[in-house]
Amino acid sequence: SAIIGALVALSIIALVLSLVRVEDVTLPPTVKYGIVFDAGSSHTSLFVYEWDSDKENDTGVVSQTWSCDVRGQGISSYANNPPEAGNSLRECLDKALQVIPAEKQRDVPAYLGATAGMRLLREQNSSAAERVLAEVTKTMQEYPVAFKGARILSGEEEGAYGWITINYLLDSFTKYSPKAHAWLRPEAANIFGALDLGGASTQITFMPEGSVLSQNEASEFTLYGYSYNIYTHSYLCYGQDEMLKRLAKELFVSSPSTRVHHPCYPKGYNETVSLSSFRASPCAGGSDPRLPLGDSSVTLEGRGDASGCLAALRRLFNFSACGQSPDCTFDGVYQPPLRGQFIAFSAFYYNFRFLNLTEGQPLAVVRGAIEGLCTRSWEDLSSSYPKENPKRLPKYCANANYILTLLLDAYKFNETSWNNIFFQMKAGSADVGWTLGYMLNLTSMVPAEAPARLKGHSSSLWAAAVTFIILTLVLGLAALLL
Repeated sequence: SAIIGALVALSIIALVLSLVRVEDVTLPPTVKYGIVFDAGSSHTSLFVYEWDSDKENDTGVVSQTWSCDVRGQGISSYANNPPEAGNSLRECLDKALQVIPAEKQRDVPAYLGATAGMRLLREQNSSAAERVLAEVTKTMQEYPVAFKGARILSGEEEGAYGWITINYLLDSFTKYSPKAHAWLRPEAANIFGALDLGGASTQITFMPEGSVLSQNEASEFTLYGYSYNIYTHSYLCYGQDEMLKRLAKELFVSSPSTRVHHPCYPKGYNETVSLSSFRASPCAGGSDPRLPLGDSSVTLEGRGDASGCLAALRRLFNFSACGQSPDCTFDGVYQPPLRGQFIAFSAFYYNFRFLNLTEGQPLAVVRGAIEGLCTRSWEDLSSSYPKENPKRLPKYCANANYILTLLLDAYKFNETSWNNIFFQMKAGSADVGWTLGYMLNLTSMVPAEAPARLKGHSSSLWAAAVTFIILTLVLGLAALLL
């Protein structure tokens, strides 16, 4: 009789539950991961990002999880040995897969974006550039990720994505409100400009006061429900590494000799270069008729001449091409008037960090620090900075003077607007660069994942039902024993 009573009780409970309204139970959004390789002209870096599968105003809220610097030079340096371009990525890829949960790896979108180094290689030898990208693709496809391709970014894409990264990290687009428990657009958001200096190119990007008059330099993005129209331009061959090659070549052709005075190098420092290295660079003018044939060598002798260095660097720019136009920088390139504050990163930041300059110092102080650096001898510098890379150390004078020329004479910052430039490489826990902006723009195009839903009863109803079943079984067992 006890067993029969229990079965009857269970039947009644099942009937009651079938008549009760079934509710939708929404599971929390799942975490998504993404991998982006930044294949620059001098080195390659890998970044792992994560974001929730739902979106905030149609754009993902992305954060940097991990990063890795690939050993060796940029992938463009493997033009004569393309398989090594792919092999160079393996160490960082192996480590990245240790960061991402195994069950999510197959769905992780992975990208490789190559910048100015590969843009130059494509101009010089398009088939070599294709072979390098093919080997990189072959390596990436061996890994359990959703590889989306290796491509060469345009200079304007590089500049625009760097601009997105900066303004995202500095809460210009969206900011979390603990009070509202939501991501909100800041009122009167301060939109920053971006200044990027790499090895082979430099980019300037900002939101002008009005519309961008030249469509070649105009970009439009929709992020977090708002549209942004920006000006961006990339100058190929105006990165610091290519600048040094062009400078050395111009010094040689202006005074052809086996020994050439170099005003930007410190006294007591000599560097030997081959004429073939000038011809191999499309930026240094490989077909320049002023360069003699043959593979003879030239010794560059440092002179530590700050004013001579600045004058030599200015000759690398064609300022006369603009005429009297106020909306022009150099080489005849259109640029609207500067607006707002700017973040200067990459080589801008690393060179000024070496000078130990703090934010907000007057331009006169900056000029004095650079002049003092340029007058120091090689013996003094090498003994004062024993841990600094000996290949990079003698070039800081040239780099710093080049940055001044680029910012003041080319981009048209002045004594007043100089204070609107902030030199930094990180914001929060993330690196400043184009890769985060690339992933943010990607998440605005990736469809939001529909929240997972389960059909179920409320937890209170289940608790009552389970309690009733247990009591019924206990009473039935007691009756049976009695």
